[in-house]
Amino acid sequence: MFYIAIVGRPNVGKSTLFNKIVGGRPAIVDNTPGVTRDRHIAITERLDHRFGVMDTGGFEPAAEDELLAQTCEQTILAIEEADFIIFVVDGTVGINPLDEEVAKLLRKSNKPVILAVNKMENPRRHDEAFEFSKLGFGDVRPVSAEHSIGIESMLESALESAPKEEQTDDDADETRPIRIAVTGKPNAGKSSLVNRLTGGDRMMVSNIPGTTRDAIDTHLAHDDRRFTLIDTAGIRRKSKVTQKLEKYSVIMAMKAIERADVALLLIDGAEGISVQEAKIAGLIADAGCGVVIVVNKWDIVEKDEKTTLLYEEAIRRQLKFMAYAPIVFVSALTGQRVDKIWNAVEEVFVQYSKRIGTAKINSLVTDFTNRKQAPMYRGRRVKFYYTTQTRACPPTFVIMSNLPEGVNFSYRRYMVNQIRLQAGFEKTPIRILFKKPADRRTDQKRSKTRG
Repeated sequence: MFYIAIVGRPNVGKSTLFNKIVGGRPAIVDNTPGVTRDRHIAITERLDHRFGVMDTGGFEPAAEDELLAQTCEQTILAIEEADFIIFVVDGTVGINPLDEEVAKLLRKSNKPVILAVNKMENPRRHDEAFEFSKLGFGDVRPVSAEHSIGIESMLESALESAPKEEQTDDDADETRPIRIAVTGKPNAGKSSLVNRLTGGDRMMVSNIPGTTRDAIDTHLAHDDRRFTLIDTAGIRRKSKVTQKLEKYSVIMAMKAIERADVALLLIDGAEGISVQEAKIAGLIADAGCGVVIVVNKWDIVEKDEKTTLLYEEAIRRQLKFMAYAPIVFVSALTGQRVDKIWNAVEEVFVQYSKRIGTAKINSLVTDFTNRKQAPMYRGRRVKFYYTTQTRACPPTFVIMSNLPEGVNFSYRRYMVNQIRLQAGFEKTPIRILFKKPADRRTDQKRSKTRG
């Protein structure tokens, strides 16, 4: 995946720009310097590209404060991992010594850079932005993140070098090895599980969180089916990630999820699900990856006849957005029910890589949208003309509509659920995109023509 890193000194508007690019307000925005303490990553789709955006804390290389020093390290890591850099400066105050420090670091990286001179909402001041060309970058853009000025054209330029995400024949091949990412917070039992699945001590196993330092691929076969296991370093609670090596492991884990067809989300059965597992689940969902929730260490949990049901209900409550994911209860230590993971992964992958004919999906969509019509949008009826599946892995559908912007969240969820249930996608994530057909005029235009 193509990654863009947004870097700069504190309080120049990096998080505001991040939020404008990815939509919503996922990063904390405040006028206090240093508010964005850790690197925030989001995956978004714009301008016919799917790409990742990394928001970094303010870069202060001489910081003595431990937290600020860690933020500086994260910025360096983001630069190393990114394919393209947006360097943000404050156009209202001129070049700052910290800007020069950031520029020096970026020049050493040899990465493509756009210099975004922010807070330039007044067009009469745009010429002042070119003062910043002294920092040594040829592509200087006056922008205003707050007022969305210059953002779209800047993104277009940044994405010119991004490869289009196209499905390969390998992705569509149901007989290829199923790529599995093993994820979870440290000490949930990831390496022990891989050792159990592979039948050997493939990886270093320790009770110290974070002992798996890299993403290591293991190729194997089970019941004549080929698999590739990717054991990722534990995605540690961000506030506890202090060493550079550990920060790099977090990035590696995220990239492993993006490579996978199915992620195993490990939960420590003795501790229960936490906010951290919910965050990891969010990363998996953003990547469009299939998932099996694996509750490990089930052998040491005190149980009665209702324990499994109550535990599953608790997971479903906390991961409502992942209701499609099967749940298995295992013990990597004893091997109890570990074989069930293989069956669950195969079931998810069959649906994850499934395609449905255009005639069938159109018939289904027509049927359930006629049965329950979309709410009116600004006094106009929302219509759906036709539907097609544009890709598998994950199954992605494009629905042509006269008012794509008029399909509200509740009705989108209704459509997803109906496709999931009626077309056999109960155990996989699916994506639905709404577009306006280029060769159809809207009802409003037709009425004006008639008038």
